[in-house]
Amino acid sequence: MSNTDQDHVTDAAQEETECCTASEPNPHGNGEDQLPTHSAGNHLFRLFLPVILSLLLLLSGLAFDNAWLPKPAFFSGWIRLIWYISAYIPVGVPVISAMVSAFAKGDLFSEFTLMTIATLGAFAIGEYPEGVAVMLFYTVGENLQGMALRRAKGNIKALLDQRPDQVTVIDENGLRTIKAAQAAIGQTVQLKPGEKLALDGVLLSEYASFNTAALTGEGIPDRKVHGDSVLAGMINLNTVAKVRITANYSDSKLSRIIALVQDATAQKAPTELFIRRFAKVYTPLVVVLAALITILPILFVADYVFSDWMYRAFVFLVISCPCALVVSIPLGYFGGIGAASRQGILFKGSNFLDALANVQQLVMDKTGTLTKGKFTVQEAFIFDEFDQTELLRLVNASEQNSTHPVATAIHEYVGPVEPSSRVKQVEEIAGYGMRATVGSRELLVGSFKLLDRFGIVYDEPANEMAKTVVAIGYAGRYAGYLTIADEIKPDAAKAITQLESLGITLTMLSGDRHVVVRSVADALGIKDAFGDLLPEDKVNKVKQMKSSGYTVAFVGDGVNDAPVIAVSDVGIAMGGLGSDATIETADVVIQDDMPSKIPLAIRISRATRRIVWQNIAMAFTVKAMVLLLGAGAVAGMWEAVFADVGVALLAIGNAIRIQRMKF
Repeated sequence: MSNTDQDHVTDAAQEETECCTASEPNPHGNGEDQLPTHSAGNHLFRLFLPVILSLLLLLSGLAFDNAWLPKPAFFSGWIRLIWYISAYIPVGVPVISAMVSAFAKGDLFSEFTLMTIATLGAFAIGEYPEGVAVMLFYTVGENLQGMALRRAKGNIKALLDQRPDQVTVIDENGLRTIKAAQAAIGQTVQLKPGEKLALDGVLLSEYASFNTAALTGEGIPDRKVHGDSVLAGMINLNTVAKVRITANYSDSKLSRIIALVQDATAQKAPTELFIRRFAKVYTPLVVVLAALITILPILFVADYVFSDWMYRAFVFLVISCPCALVVSIPLGYFGGIGAASRQGILFKGSNFLDALANVQQLVMDKTGTLTKGKFTVQEAFIFDEFDQTELLRLVNASEQNSTHPVATAIHEYVGPVEPSSRVKQVEEIAGYGMRATVGSRELLVGSFKLLDRFGIVYDEPANEMAKTVVAIGYAGRYAGYLTIADEIKPDAAKAITQLESLGITLTMLSGDRHVVVRSVADALGIKDAFGDLLPEDKVNKVKQMKSSGYTVAFVGDGVNDAPVIAVSDVGIAMGGLGSDATIETADVVIQDDMPSKIPLAIRISRATRRIVWQNIAMAFTVKAMVLLLGAGAVAGMWEAVFADVGVALLAIGNAIRIQRMKF
């Protein structure tokens, strides 16, 4: 991983650590306007050293002040004030500095302002210990918040460590080590047992086993054979393996995953955005109310004492700090993204966590989503008037540039593609198949709809088979067909059962023939299934569901699924076999193509939303109660500290709980 990539993720993560300010985070900042406790590089002792110094001075000052101890004669007047100022400086100066920096940027009403006014005000009316205590506990809270945020980001940052910087290349000069970023497509690299693969490629060795946990969240060894695709981040387990590079270092699937992670921190959930907008109005309002609490009673209270009402105003300011909300809510979403990524599920932003939690209707593609998408040709039926060997060779040549699993099956059945100058003008017609020119004749390979489109008559029995059938048209005539076998994924039935238990309505949409789609749907227990659909037909089906008031998610993997993923409320891509276009368009990516990860993603999103709203309810309830007590002079500065820092820590503890949940 390049330093540039690491800096980008650090910058993105920094947005989340902009704790407790009423202003929007600076996405281009390096964190210099934050408290030093937020720096990820601080050693734990260094992090808490100011707190320890302040606490020791505060405790000794309280001991000197207590009536049950012999009070030293020197501890009074200026000496006492200087003692508590010395206790205040280690924890107060960083906050005041942050307030000044915020002022310079035009942010007059940040949490730093609230804390500075409240604590310096406490000093102004002679409440030195309470002024120190408030700032001390606030700093402890900030330290713990920073630690919690770094822990929440730790799992996602681990993605940066999955690719080694160097690779061992095999060439005419033997083995040599070069930088991974300099390796070229087509070169062969050697991978020793225990080494991580740095680039995507194809296995040249007869077989090898890989640990794919970095990409999929699954620790089960994945056995690969000659010709199988292997991805950056996989760890070779047993034998020395050779891999031919098929993608540049910056274009690997893991690079795209890291890019998704970088973008995820910038996509905020509606709840999170509302809280930020709320804080912008709330914080200055709190300052105005505190001023009114100090001044207005002079008009209505006969025995008005300025210092008493100012003290109540300072208590009000401390209680009113929105830290519990502004910190715990993004932390909750970040924790949800981290928990999902550990399971091989990538959310492109916290807004998609919210959206998936609200999904009522789930629409699924068939091939590559519920079935393995690894086809094998079962039978090749070619009419006698055609040369079967020659025709299959032409079909193979026309499919050589297609990434569809059916094309792969044809290549495996027919063999290596032989160069043919006769096959020209190859065109892929989305949702139909391939069209090519062979000399002066037209070759069509795809669905029976493709033959219909070009007016070729065919036999009905072949079209009614409950198998995937690839129709072949040549020179204006129906030439035959290939039957293709595909298997339902082992966990597909489990996924359907779990989705139904979550109250999700299921529909299958596929471009495959309806009889095949219905057969798979019946095997899995899906009631609504539609086949023979073009990409625009899928789009129209989803739009129809949305117009009925449903929140719709679509799951797919092929290029032709990209349009329908784009129009759905939540687009989910199968990232293993999925096309680049689909992965780029999707909002959620399932890295290992397992359908059972779909209900898991929904459970994580719902748990995240539940925790976020628990924190909102807890923060508002506790603060409202203590505010009422403070207005009646029942609650003092210590209760205010609990209402601010205590509730914030409780909310943070609740937010990070999602990372320990078992889903």
